Amino acid sequence: MSDTQLSRGARWFHALAGDSRSAAPVWSGDAPLGDETARFIAVVPDPANRFPRATDNVVGLEQGWQLARAVRETIAADAASSTRRPIVAIVDVKSQAYGYREEMLGIHLACAAAVDAYASARDAGHPVIALIVGPAMSGAFLAHGYQANRIVALDAPGTMVHAMGKEAAARVTRRTVEALDALGETIVPMSYSMASFAKLGLLDQLIEGIDADAPDGAQIRRVQQVLCEQISSARTGSRNLSRRLESAAAQKNRAASIEVRRRLAEQWDAV
Repeated sequence: MSDTQLSRGARWFHALAGDSRSAAPVWSGDAPLGDETARFIAVVPDPANRFPRATDNVVGLEQGWQLARAVRETIAADAASSTRRPIVAIVDVKSQAYGYREEMLGIHLACAAAVDAYASARDAGHPVIALIVGPAMSGAFLAHGYQANRIVALDAPGTMVHAMGKEAAARVTRRTVEALDALGETIVPMSYSMASFAKLGLLDQLIEGIDADAPDGAQIRRVQQVLCEQISSARTGSRNLSRRLESAAAQKNRAASIEVRRRLAEQWDAV
């Protein structure tokens, strides 16, 4: 398969980690990053997948379990080491692969296994960095990337974080796509732009000036530099995700969420 036929996530895996020694739908492998070795993980299209809804770069049953395995293998391999290797989740996932069979066979368990593995890696001292190079949608992003210590994204067309695709959201809200875009200009969580997502305090860095589809050597090195900086930050920071509510952007645009959490904690501690 030529580079032009690869998904964006697959292209960035090649750019950062070289050729994958694992098969679709989840690629994982180690490669140098700065002065250390990092584990890179990406979900890629799998046209031969036995589940028809899971042939694209989505997270379904097999993807969830394979993500969990790739992360757990890293945790186990580094269990006796004083320095835990970084894990970079290359995020280009369109959706979770929902279907009747997937529901019956427990897609929720597969995705939960991936979430638990990433959270366990973070708690064990692995700096987990999510690099968003394409769509990061719905439950797929929750399973692959959202549990990271740090989240960075390319400021490029096609990168977005949202609960559902724009066309689907327009149908659900009974609006046109154009009206939905206009709504996103005033209601930050409704926006599909990465710049707006950054205002929620969930994004640690928006990387500008990168061709997401065909990065040159200088651009790849720039992304590697950002990853190294975020790894260093994660190593010296807290292993939990509380910082996502502590930034100035979060204090402004997630004030209601912060207040709800405060009140829940207050009631929980009072019991």
